[in-house]
Parts: sequence; structure tokens; C-alpha cells
Amino acid sequence: MQISANAQAIAYLISAVLFILSLKGLTHPSTARRGNFLGMTGMAIAIIATLLGTEVVSYGLIIAGVVIGGLIGIVVAMRIQMTAMPQLVAALHSFVGLAAVLVAIGTFLNKRDLGQLNAVLMGELSAGAIIGAITFTGSVIAFGKLQGLISGKPVKYAGQHQINAFIALATIALGVHFAMTGSMFSLMLMTVLALVLGVTLIIPIGGADMPVIISMLNSYSGWAAAATGFTLQNNLLIIVGALVGFSGAILSYIMCRAMNRSIINVVFGGFGSDSGGAPTAGAAAMEKGIKSASVEDAVYWMEDANRVVVVPGYGMAVAQAQHALKELMDLLEQKGVEVKFGVHPVAGRMPGHMNVLLAEADIPYDHVHEMDEVNPDFASTDVTLVVGANDVVNPAAKDDASSPIYGMPILEAGKSKQVYFLKRSMNPGYSGVDNLLFYQDNTSLIFGDAKDTIEGMVGALKGVAH
Repeated sequence: MQISANAQAIAYLISAVLFILSLKGLTHPSTARRGNFLGMTGMAIAIIATLLGTEVVSYGLIIAGVVIGGLIGIVVAMRIQMTAMPQLVAALHSFVGLAAVLVAIGTFLNKRDLGQLNAVLMGELSAGAIIGAITFTGSVIAFGKLQGLISGKPVKYAGQHQINAFIALATIALGVHFAMTGSMFSLMLMTVLALVLGVTLIIPIGGADMPVIISMLNSYSGWAAAATGFTLQNNLLIIVGALVGFSGAILSYIMCRAMNRSIINVVFGGFGSDSGGAPTAGAAAMEKGIKSASVEDAVYWMEDANRVVVVPGYGMAVAQAQHALKELMDLLEQKGVEVKFGVHPVAGRMPGHMNVLLAEADIPYDHVHEMDEVNPDFASTDVTLVVGANDVVNPAAKDDASSPIYGMPILEAGKSKQVYFLKRSMNPGYSGVDNLLFYQDNTSLIFGDAKDTIEGMVGALKGVAH
């Protein structure tokens, strides 16, 4: 059974509308489930319409690919932990990039044999191969950093920006030469240089800046898909690629503003490095040492508080402490304590990481506040409970000009009357920067697994209640 080109176009139009509505739904946790459903529905319609199109002449390899890929996807989805979601996203981005490269090369070989090459098609193939190759290796490096296979520290060397610029210009020049001549050598060398550029653009990025990179690679994967759409003359793929490309770029821009970074530097791999300059507030603060506290100390403060703000971070994700936090919130609210959750835009290791975990624990959406919303409340907050966060509450971003995170807007937890910091150890955050909040007079650290500690707080509160 096949459908006409007009019927396929109508199906693609419906899919495109569903994808746009899906993106709108994903802008807020309360509508995210509906957004996901709309996106899946649109994709199902698109796949069926494509398979029933006149351009498909054989289903054997397609069915085999769908079955194998689907089984792999199901297994991965069932096994993946939320803490590993960022590296899974990076891996999926790499697949999109690799697919774009393979489609470009395959289309070139096929059209060359049929004598159907032209300058416009060659330009499309160049763009698809270059963007796809950068996306592929860049995503692989991001995956390695997030998974711990590669050091999260920035890799710097002399003349880095000049080398990146040279590789980029050489890649573009080869792309133009390939588009004009159809040289297989230019195509191969162009692709190799683009693969190298993907590595050199991402390795200078520090671990703390990975959320922005994940978002930017998402944008790259969208442009790679759009380029592939032009190559395959598939309008829906062009639309979907453009949606992903623009939405990823907008999200990257928003996150860069949240981290006081330049979007231009993100694109060209020039941020995440150590800043120069003499130490300022850091050394003096660290000479004071730290104070440790017990679970009972924190409970004593929280049960008598008017307001408690919880700041979640990647440590909460690792400990899977969100459900225990929900129980703690319920008990505190029963005692008349106002409980809020303050989420930094780059908390965790990908955009929205903390919001998803808190929603998973059925913490009401109106309890979860973004940085700009909750920062004015810290001065009148009795207790701030920091659960596994680090860089996003580090006063070094405001007070220490020598810090690599200097200038990044933070959650101003240190303004609270009392701060309790849940930590496994004194190890710094993902950026490798020591946290000056540890050394403030109003801060105490509670060492141990976050989930165990919060469950201890819940038990103590229940005991106090009796």
C-alpha cells in the first residue's frame, strides 16, 4: 500500500504541527507529559507516512533496522538511570551526527553513479557532512566527560583558538572545493577535519559547563538533521531539524546568560578555562575551616523555621534522594513551615535535570522556583538545605575574581540565617573549584549519603512530632 505525494504532505504537515505543540508543552513540567505524547504521536505519523511513500521500494532493510534499533532503544530506556541521562543524550546526539555524515557520503556515491550531481546538492552534502561530523565527535567527547571516561577538566594548549580557526577555515574551503568539483578526496579530507574540529572544540570545556554544551550539541544535531532533509528532499526532516536547531540554540543562549558566558565562546569552544589574576576572598575564607553538624542539629533549626529552601544538585540525583525530600517537605509543612525548592538553570548535568527528578517525586510544581524567583527570598529564609549542589551556590562566582566560575549568577543561599550542606566529602564540585560557602560562619556541613541523611531527618522529625 502506498499513499500519494499530497497525502504524505498532509501527514507531514500534521506531524510538524504536533512537533511545535510538543515543544510548547515541554516548556513547563506540568505540561511536559502532554508535550512528550504529542511529539511521539507526530513522530509515529511521520514514520508511517514516510514508509508508505512512493520513494520506498523495499522494506526488508528498513524493517530490520527498525526492529534492531527499537529493541536497543527499549533495553537502554529500561536500564538507564536518571543520573546517566545527560550522557545518554550526548550519545544520541552523536548518532544523529554520524547519520548525517553517512547520508551525505552515501547520497554522493549514489548520485555520482547516476550522473545526478549538481552544485546545489553538493553544497547541501558539504553542509550535512561538516555539521554532522562536528556533532558526532563533539558529542562523543561530551559523553566521555560526563561518563568519567575522560577528565572533566578543560584541556588547554598554546594557540588553541588559532588552530581551531585554521581547521574550520580549511574545512569550509574543502567543502567549497567539493561542491564545485565533486572531488572524493576533498569530501574525505573535509569530513576528517570536521571530525577533528568536533574534538578540539569540546575538549577545552570544563565539566561545570557541560549543561551548556549538551544544549548546544542538541542544536548542532538539529542543523545536521535539517541538512540531511535538504539532501533527501524531505520537507518534514527540514522542519524538525530547524525546530531542534533553533530551540537548542535559544536554550543555550538562556543558559549562557545564567552562567555569564558568551554564546560566541560556546560555539568556538573558548570558555570553561581557568581565569588569571591573584586570589582574593578565597584564601582568607578557607583559613577559617569548616563546621560540621548532625542530623539533629538541622532538624532543630528546620522545625522551628518559618521558611526552608532546598537547593538540589547532582548529588541528589546520584543518591536518589528526591523521594526522601518529598517526605521531609510534607512533614515540615504539617508543622507550618513554608518549603521551597530553588533550582539553578544549570543544576545537574543537563537542562531541566533537577526539575525532572523533583517531578518524579511528585513535588508540586508551585514549590519549585527558578533562580531569579527564589534569590530575593534567601535573606528572609531561616534554613537553606543544599542537597548535593556545589558550583551553583558558590560565592566564589561573585567574590573571587581568580575563580573560573567568576561572574556566574548563583543561588544566593549564603544569605540565609543558617545553611546546612549535605556532602559525601570535601571534594569540590564538577568544576573542581573549592566552595567558599563551606567556610561561612552560618554554614555547617553534614557528611554522608544524601538519601540516608534526609531519611534520618525524616525519622527525627517524626520522633519530635510524637
